[in-house]
Amino acid sequence: MRDRPARAAVLGSPITHSLSPVLHRAAYAELGLTGWTYGRYDVDEKRLPAFLDSLEPAEWAGLSLTMPLKRAVIPLLDQVSATARSVEAVNTVVLHDDGRRFGDNTDIPGITAALRERGIEKVERAAVLGAGATASSALAALAAVCTGEVTAYVRSAARATEMEQWGERLGVSVRCADWSEAAEAFDAPLVVATTPAGATDDLAGVVPERPGALFDVLYEPWPTPLAGAWAARGGTVVGGLDLLVHQAVLQVEQMTGAARAPLAAMREAGEAALRARTL
Repeated sequence: MRDRPARAAVLGSPITHSLSPVLHRAAYAELGLTGWTYGRYDVDEKRLPAFLDSLEPAEWAGLSLTMPLKRAVIPLLDQVSATARSVEAVNTVVLHDDGRRFGDNTDIPGITAALRERGIEKVERAAVLGAGATASSALAALAAVCTGEVTAYVRSAARATEMEQWGERLGVSVRCADWSEAAEAFDAPLVVATTPAGATDDLAGVVPERPGALFDVLYEPWPTPLAGAWAARGGTVVGGLDLLVHQAVLQVEQMTGAARAPLAAMREAGEAALRARTL
């Protein structure tokens, strides 16, 4: 473990909604890392280089990155993991004492860990709703989980081309279908919804009587209408908070050097924070 207190933070724009400070601070408290701090900074692509250059390596342990910085940061790093390179997205920067910056992607192993926690390790087929940045990470995770075809439901030919290209790059067999056919996704044993809030609400009414597993990457508001309908039918539901916690666990371990981050304490803190927002 790092031998002295350090600073860490989450960067993005907008950033006020981020639960990362809650999760990381809960981990520090559980690990007994007194003196460690975790902040939140509104930083866009233009301000990112100057922000990174302003950090004193001896004081800082690492950064969590959200949109729109996950790709913008890559040219500013000294080393990038193969996982992050595979999807051209970095959500974790570890800052070394000598000034080196190492970039990683904990979203991809976070997805697989969240699925594994619910007993989902291998499926024959899968479906992905959406084709944004999170969808590429979902495909990367499905490369290790899905043994057969992944069907992506998208809204445009351009998005279909992007998903097919990601599939080729990641070694996943991807077939694209129009969003108007999205209800057909529910025949798959695993459905990953990567769309923004409200995009899948209309699909809640067509959840089958015996659904498989749904991974809805949203965590606020929760449950989404789709996740609520899925659970009501007895299907397995993995939520965005599960992903957020699992990827944060890996960040804490990388930044602090802890052998094992406190998953349960971090999840409990995240759940409490979300409950407080609804009061």
